[in-house]
Amino acid sequence: MRLHSLEVTAFGPYPGTEVVDFDLLGADGLFLLHGETGAGKTTLLDAIAFALFGKVPGVRNDARRLRCDYADNDTLTEVKLELTVQGHRLRLVRGPEYERPKRRGEGTTKQQARASLTWVSDPPGGYNRDGLIRIDEVSRTVERLLGMSAEQFFQVVLLPQGEFARFLRADTQEREQLLEKLFSTYRFADVEKWFRDRRTERGRDLEARRAGAMRLVARVAQAAGEEPPEDHSADGEWLDLMVSRLGEAETEAREKARQAGVAAATAEQAMTKARELADRVRRLRNARAELAECERMEPQQQEWLAERAKARRAVPVVVANRGAAQLQVELDHATKAEEEAIVAARKAGFHRVDADESFLRAESARLTEEAGGLAQLLEDAKQQKKAKLRLTKLIDADWAAEEKVNNLEADLVALPEKLKAASDELLLASEAAARLDGLRARKAELTERLRLRERLGDAEEKVKNAEAVLRKAIDAHQQARDHSLTIRARRLDGMAAELASQLAAGDACPVCGSTEHPALAQLIPGAVSEAEEAAAVAVEQDAQNERGEAERAHHAAVADLTALQERLATGDDPAELSEVDKVLAETAALAARREPQRELVRELEKRSATISAELSAAKQELASLRTEREQLGKTVEMRQKRLDPARGEYSDVRVRREHVLLSAAAVTELLRARGQREQLSKRLTAQQTEVHEAAISAGFTEVSDALAAARDELRLADLDRMISELENRAAAAKAVLAEPDLAGVDPAVEVDLDSAAATLAKAREVADAEVAVMREAERRSADVKALAARLRAEWAALSPVEEEYAELAALTDVVNGRGQNSRRMSLRSYVLAARLEEVAVAATARLSRMSQGRYSFVHSDARGSHGTRGGLGLDVLDDYSGKIRPAKTLSGGESFLASLALALGLADVVAAETGGALLDTLFVDEGFGTLDADTLDEVMDTLDELRAGGRVVGLVSHVEELRQRIPVRLRVRKARSGSRLEVIA
Repeated sequence: MRLHSLEVTAFGPYPGTEVVDFDLLGADGLFLLHGETGAGKTTLLDAIAFALFGKVPGVRNDARRLRCDYADNDTLTEVKLELTVQGHRLRLVRGPEYERPKRRGEGTTKQQARASLTWVSDPPGGYNRDGLIRIDEVSRTVERLLGMSAEQFFQVVLLPQGEFARFLRADTQEREQLLEKLFSTYRFADVEKWFRDRRTERGRDLEARRAGAMRLVARVAQAAGEEPPEDHSADGEWLDLMVSRLGEAETEAREKARQAGVAAATAEQAMTKARELADRVRRLRNARAELAECERMEPQQQEWLAERAKARRAVPVVVANRGAAQLQVELDHATKAEEEAIVAARKAGFHRVDADESFLRAESARLTEEAGGLAQLLEDAKQQKKAKLRLTKLIDADWAAEEKVNNLEADLVALPEKLKAASDELLLASEAAARLDGLRARKAELTERLRLRERLGDAEEKVKNAEAVLRKAIDAHQQARDHSLTIRARRLDGMAAELASQLAAGDACPVCGSTEHPALAQLIPGAVSEAEEAAAVAVEQDAQNERGEAERAHHAAVADLTALQERLATGDDPAELSEVDKVLAETAALAARREPQRELVRELEKRSATISAELSAAKQELASLRTEREQLGKTVEMRQKRLDPARGEYSDVRVRREHVLLSAAAVTELLRARGQREQLSKRLTAQQTEVHEAAISAGFTEVSDALAAARDELRLADLDRMISELENRAAAAKAVLAEPDLAGVDPAVEVDLDSAAATLAKAREVADAEVAVMREAERRSADVKALAARLRAEWAALSPVEEEYAELAALTDVVNGRGQNSRRMSLRSYVLAARLEEVAVAATARLSRMSQGRYSFVHSDARGSHGTRGGLGLDVLDDYSGKIRPAKTLSGGESFLASLALALGLADVVAAETGGALLDTLFVDEGFGTLDADTLDEVMDTLDELRAGGRVVGLVSHVEELRQRIPVRLRVRKARSGSRLEVIA
């Protein structure tokens, strides 16, 4: 991975846009990033991390304040990073989430986070040339290309020296947490958890199998009617005993059931014979009773037969009578229709309704012919009506045209005077519109000056308040600084005693290195601790921050007041604004009339020409109307002379024709209704004669007798059914009496079924009880045999499961650092110990070079104190003394060398472990101030080796000597309005 350029806008302390050209800075392979405290050096590293992963290292990410407080509200916070990874050049653009003022109204709104990835060169396989714009897709693609997570990148590219110093002195648990993040050994923790879960799962299965076996034992005992062994001592011998007992009980029950079955069968035979005799006696008695009942019903049967015969003879008479009744109904309807036709004819003006058929036919023909003659004059009547309407319209149009000519002549005379008045009004409105812009500008100027004058008092009060706050902040900061310096001096006075209080017997002195301490320094009264000094420094820093805020507020207030005073330097009259308002309102009202007056002038000019043309056309139209009126009047008069005789006493020809047609239709309908009534009367007389003849033929003297003898179909069906049922009952009784098995049977004999039934019930009860006992014995024996087979199979399958669980439990304890694991190291700790050993080897190469062969790292897998887990120990071998020392005993400069070596070694191992991209750009943050000149030379030689391998190394430091050693520098300059960058080469 090689960085090419970085561009930050409104990010951190940078209010504007700052660009870092890494190709220029890294041309020599080494550059220095320096500047004042708080200027924003580390912020550039944060910007690189944010562009790649959307987060920044350490606790700064928790604060979520990446936007510059000095930036303009309209400036978006943004970071652009261009880099090459695995041969693919790409550009990343990210913006954080933050609150910004609303563009409309008051309050704030949330600016959403955003990200984009653009391929500058050809993209890798599987990626679109258009790039990515979703935040999650951009983050996943960056991690996939780099081959490491954000936490790993922060450790291997942005080397935070302070964090590695803490790692150097950390205990096993803290080291384990960091190494897990760097080497992603969570999968080994998953393996440990898998073993634990597997053991728990198999344990549950084993307990379930054991419980299943015990349930089978309980079921065997329950099936055998025995109590299960209380001490869980059930075995094969106990199981065989249960099976043998139940077999003997089954044999005994089967013999008793057989004997009871023989006795029940004998009682069953006796009961069957008694039932057969009782049934024959019952059938004989029922047949004799049924035959006697049929003989009693014989007179009734004869009456039914006679009724049925008469009803069947009356059927033809009933049919003929129904036809006569239907004809009578039709005749009544025809008579009513004739009466209605007579009433309609009289209403139509025809009164000879009693005339014969020939007269009615002749009258109908005459009326029809008269209506045809009147139809020929209908068209003339329609044209006459239209002509009269047209004549009325012509008269009205003549009057309107004459009035229009008079009005147009009057308008043409009055038009010149109106045009002159409108032109004068237009001239006045145009002059007012020309003065309007100047009056508005003057009003705006006077209004703004009045508003500024109102703000002047507030600005002066704000300056006074800011001065008071600034004086108070300066005093507080000076007091806090004096107190901090006093505390620091008191602590330095007691520093020897403080170091001595931390020594234990056998520990090396951090000053002289001796393990003997003959005269330890003693604490002096009023000695200050490190925590007290840190608290004082924190108070001083807070006071300094408050002083800076007060200075910025005072500066802003003074600048605002000065600007207001400059704008109000010239005097003005407050009453002038009221006068300008009044004049502006009058002028605006007059100017508003300009366009309406201009339109009125144009309209009057057009109206003059239009009226002349309209007047000429109106005169021509009046002459034409009068000519057409005279011609049409003559035509109407001639046509009316032809139509008057034809309409007669009616209003017009059409009304007379409709009356003639109505009369003709009424006469025709009367003729038809009378003919239909006479025809139906003749048919009814003939049908009545046919009904009488049918009654005589059927054997009846009168038609009424035949109709009285008639029966409906339901009654006839009932008669057939009752006659047939009586005949069938008599035949069935005779057939029963003739059966052979009833010969010799005495109907008076009584059969005792109750006694035989009681004997049979008793025998069956005994047999059923014995069979139930046998079935229960068979069921128990079968159940116990089946359960015994299942129990033996369960015992056989349980043995290997118990052995497998014991082996799994022992292995789980070993993997999790318990049981037979003598080192008390879990699998995860073992893997981390191996990785730490690799880191120690890689870091030793650089530490030995930088310490001139004195120090090297030593990895220890020994258990911790009080039996805690081990494997992550890291000590230092001092070649001068030949002894292994704890890393905590190194001095400040030595600790920096060890931390830097550890950071570089860890970066190499992590990059190799993750299979990530080649890291061509590396940053080292702070720590060089603790080195002497010779050691600094060794460190610089080590860094030269890094850049000799093709890497670009960026150092972040305040050390003055590094500015002399490194010609290419990126300086961060701090100011009240924010920071900016400067490249020095």
